[in-house]
Amino acid sequence: MTRIAILETGAPPPALAARHGDYPAMFRDLLGDGFTFETFDVQAGRTPDPAAFDAAIITGSSAGVYETDAWIGALLDWIRAAKGRTRLVGVCFGHQAMAQALGGRVEKSERGWGVGLHRYQVVSSEPWMTPAASAVAIPASHQDQVVEKPEDARVLLRSDFTPFAGLAWGEDAISFQAHPEFTPAFATDLTAGRHDRIDPALVARAVDSLKAADDRELVGGWIRRFLSD
Repeated sequence: MTRIAILETGAPPPALAARHGDYPAMFRDLLGDGFTFETFDVQAGRTPDPAAFDAAIITGSSAGVYETDAWIGALLDWIRAAKGRTRLVGVCFGHQAMAQALGGRVEKSERGWGVGLHRYQVVSSEPWMTPAASAVAIPASHQDQVVEKPEDARVLLRSDFTPFAGLAWGEDAISFQAHPEFTPAFATDLTAGRHDRIDPALVARAVDSLKAADDRELVGGWIRRFLSD
């Protein structure tokens, strides 16, 4: 079995976690059988030995990678130390943390909130990205964005709203801004619950967009193949 460390960097609101599960559970559901998982609470100071696992997944979080909390600095150090020692997958905050740690820059975007079902152009088709697709639609939920990619990273996915929506380093590290692990039901509840922080008209459009077909299964299969090869 492929051994996966899940670096848990945040949690859904408690009411949503009770209904939909936490972020590690979402990744377990997305990836399915053939993996063993161990979760590490990064905010509590726990990180894995990269050599003890075949791969590590860094989850989403409400934190910003540019914030000064000690656990964030420790995570960025861990990413730099783990690169090349195990396969790395980052999603949302994890995507941003990998970019920030490896030479890029993340900011709270002037474009505002990215919520709902977002469509991304596939820029670079990698061997593990089969079946191939020219574009994918995945739930998104973020304000921060990678505004400068690391010099040695190549772009996998892009959109006008999120130019660096997917990145890859060599053959052993990938990251995505959007959330293939989010079910439409969870993404809908999460977005609807932020009506006090996001323009209600944007919330309504985002919730409506999540009724459309998505490519979670396809992108989940890509990640599965990346982790298994």
